[in-house]
Amino acid sequence: MDVKFGSGAFLPDIAKARELADSLVTVAEGAGLPTVALLTDMNEVLGLTAGNALEMRECIDILRGGKPDSRLYEVTAAQAAELLVLAGLVPDADAGRARFDQAMASGQAAERFARMVHALGGPADLLDAPDRYLDAAPVVQPVFAERAGVVAAIDVRAVGIAVVALGGGRTKTTDPIDFAVGLADVAGLGASVGPAERPLAVVHARSAAQAEDAAALLRRAFTVADSAPPAGPLIADRIRL
Repeated sequence: MDVKFGSGAFLPDIAKARELADSLVTVAEGAGLPTVALLTDMNEVLGLTAGNALEMRECIDILRGGKPDSRLYEVTAAQAAELLVLAGLVPDADAGRARFDQAMASGQAAERFARMVHALGGPADLLDAPDRYLDAAPVVQPVFAERAGVVAAIDVRAVGIAVVALGGGRTKTTDPIDFAVGLADVAGLGASVGPAERPLAVVHARSAAQAEDAAALLRRAFTVADSAPPAGPLIADRIRL
């Protein structure tokens, strides 16, 4: 289980998130299902993107050997290591992590994912030619902070709402989803930003008007200051009965 806390989580307060994780593990173990919960930080976007096709491109890039974003890679690696232990395939999480890293570096993980996509009716060459299949938005616009400084805080829920406003998510079940729209190159905590420096994010939108609306939401979601608070742990706790 990946139970998140922070501004982008269902339960922002870490104490309440820990209570939820304890309950999930207790119920699962009581039903005879060995379970581990990792308490992970969601006070910033996990990867570098937010949005359907953009997130798929980011994952495909990592699978194909691109430089992994450390937060996304580390959480995925920790989850994979725990799963290998629970399945009885490795003796401990360190061995699981080594096996995960080897599968990623060797290309085994990419090869298995490509086979899974094809077996489920998808294209056989998705990993080789993702742009052939993943939608792309016609408007791409960087969003810059109004002052120079570093990212001191992020309302990650507000970042998600900006993606929904672009059409990348639903506000009701009947809403269509635009797979092309979203955010790329999202700045993390401690990143140096400014009016002419690194952008807060790059908006991918259907129209210039939508891009401007998303930019306004993003500027309100980011707090830029002279310094950032010390970073907390990405994985705050491991819960197992």
